[in-house]
Amino acid sequence: MIDGPDRPTPDAAPAGLAPPWLASAASTSEALSRSQAQLQVLTDAMPQMVWSTRPDGFHDYYNARWYEFTGVPVGSTDGEAWNGMFHPDDQPRAWALWRHSLATGEPYEIEYRLRHHSGDYRWTLGRALPVRDRDGTIVRWIGTCTDIDAAKRAAEDNELLSRELSHRIKNIFAVISGLIGLSSRHDPSVRPFAKGLQERIAALGRAHEFARPHSEGSRPALGGSTLHGLLGELFTPYPAFDEGRIAIAGDDVPIDDRGATPIALVFHELATNAAKYGALSSPEGRIVIDVTRQGVGLVIRWRELGGPPVAGPPVHTGFGTRLAEMSIENQLGGSVRRTWSPEGLQVEIEVLAGRLNRDAPKT
Repeated sequence: MIDGPDRPTPDAAPAGLAPPWLASAASTSEALSRSQAQLQVLTDAMPQMVWSTRPDGFHDYYNARWYEFTGVPVGSTDGEAWNGMFHPDDQPRAWALWRHSLATGEPYEIEYRLRHHSGDYRWTLGRALPVRDRDGTIVRWIGTCTDIDAAKRAAEDNELLSRELSHRIKNIFAVISGLIGLSSRHDPSVRPFAKGLQERIAALGRAHEFARPHSEGSRPALGGSTLHGLLGELFTPYPAFDEGRIAIAGDDVPIDDRGATPIALVFHELATNAAKYGALSSPEGRIVIDVTRQGVGLVIRWRELGGPPVAGPPVHTGFGTRLAEMSIENQLGGSVRRTWSPEGLQVEIEVLAGRLNRDAPKT
């Protein structure tokens, strides 16, 4: 046993070597530096602008894409200066949403106009998520900004084109109705018939308004409408509906503007084709529509009976049919299956019931 001052303590290390705890600390610091360097390279390589904040929302990091896009000096948008980069009309909304996320921990998402280094404002999608420790406490926010200006302006152009096209179609309906009215003035005996025909043309115009593509701002207000009510509105232009040759049965569910457009699009297309080629082209033809709830889903079955014999599926599928199917799939999470039986077309449409109405229970 070694006694006296030369006896090493438990923490002592051989001469010339650092204590183990110091070496561990140095290793941790070096690993942290490497990790930070890798994160810097990763964020600078991303096409999106990346930023991060402290738990209180103080912005303390932006990647190179941010400074390339905005053209501002490095560090000039730290803290709360970022909000001044937005279009003045968007700043109050951006602040309100950001404060709400900081207070609740909910994800942050907003579309705003961000000032480009050219001086123009470009539409940008901003998103952020909180980073939490093991106890669930928020330790940082990580966010991105994505330039969506081209897509946003293309959507606006498409909406303008859709509105103009719809306006022109409405004018066509109005002109046809006016011509019928003028013609009936010369022959009083046909006035009752002409009036009924004008009413059907007006109903067809309303059905068109339901079925055309809509933006959030142009969707028709349905109030407390249901699926049966919407289908009835779509079929009103057809004499077969008044004659009882279009029957709607089964479960009924609430529907609002969220689900109305895809549903209207597919049934407007089915009714139009039935009037041209199917059951509604024959005086004896009829259509049966049955709606069945199945768990979270809704199955709508369309059957055509008594029309011209069906030889098989058509050689070509029209654009309207493809558009209707895409709407059901993309907007309502559903599917469309057609069966070309000899006695008439049969269609089975499955959708998620919760997507027909914003107030429906989410499952």
